[in-house]
Amino acid sequence: MVRIISALILAVTAACASAAEPLTLVDNPPDRHIVVKGDTLWGISGKFLKQPWRWPEIWRMNKEEIKNPHLIYPGDIILLDTSSGSPRLRMAKRVTGKDGKVQPTVYSSPTQQVIPSIPPNVIEPFISQPLIVEASDRIGAVKIVAAQEDRMLLGGGDTFYASGILDGKTEKWHVFRKGKALKDPETGAILAYEAFFLGNAQLTKPGEPATLRVTLAKEEMARGDELIPAPPPEIITYAPRRPEREVAAKVMSIYGGVQEGGATSVVSLTQGKNDGLEVGHVVALFRKRIAVNIDDNGIRSETPVPEERYGLAFVFRVFDGVAYALVVESSKSVIIGDSARNP
Repeated sequence: MVRIISALILAVTAACASAAEPLTLVDNPPDRHIVVKGDTLWGISGKFLKQPWRWPEIWRMNKEEIKNPHLIYPGDIILLDTSSGSPRLRMAKRVTGKDGKVQPTVYSSPTQQVIPSIPPNVIEPFISQPLIVEASDRIGAVKIVAAQEDRMLLGGGDTFYASGILDGKTEKWHVFRKGKALKDPETGAILAYEAFFLGNAQLTKPGEPATLRVTLAKEEMARGDELIPAPPPEIITYAPRRPEREVAAKVMSIYGGVQEGGATSVVSLTQGKNDGLEVGHVVALFRKRIAVNIDDNGIRSETPVPEERYGLAFVFRVFDGVAYALVVESSKSVIIGDSARNP
């Protein structure tokens, strides 16, 4: 089939474009870029723009086009056009034939090499596993109560019994062990719990207790471990953009239990769906500092220093009151308590 690519999916809504600061090209931008396997949309946009997430503005895309973007594949050619005095990008068809003429490319079968927005290997585990367990997930409602043949630990293929599965409507389950509480850095309120993902299980016989079989074992499972329904797999198109509502979140944790992070770190934020955050939103990271001085008499004084913006994070998974974001740019370490707001 003949595939004509008309746009690229990356960044903010056109509704915000008119009010935003002017777009700035990088120094000596290329006049074209041929997409290759391994490219990301964020990386491609960085070849042209100093603010990669504002890509649709230079494409002059509207909000509906961002929500329903076309796909980009290896071999597509992105052109920078400055002939009108205002830079814009457009997509060219691949060059074929000995005469060098630009012609449509015919694909005999659909290609699976869609160019992702951000590195998929970094966030893939966080998409397939239940990182967060909220009150709405019925914490503790379904638990492993026994194992076949009185085993202490369970692995792949083992059968076990669980209480709390009232019917056979849900067949696929995540098995997890409740981890640390995620607390708001300012109020100390518990917003959710991190889930230590153990694996997946398949319901084989409903009842009380119900019978299940381990279909995937990341870690050994045991009596007392909990289960939540596994949602159907989703294919999500990540279209980075500015949040439509004002965001005023805090960095609540850095995944892996570390105290500091940086570019490619995954962080949790104190706001989620209920606050208007969506997959694809880009937030800026800020730090408020206080300069401490001790004079000759040993008297301590503190002077607030203007807040400093130092990075960007890309929201890739949202829950009701919590969101996970990938730090895509950072000029310094990310620490718990930093602010995340509209870029």
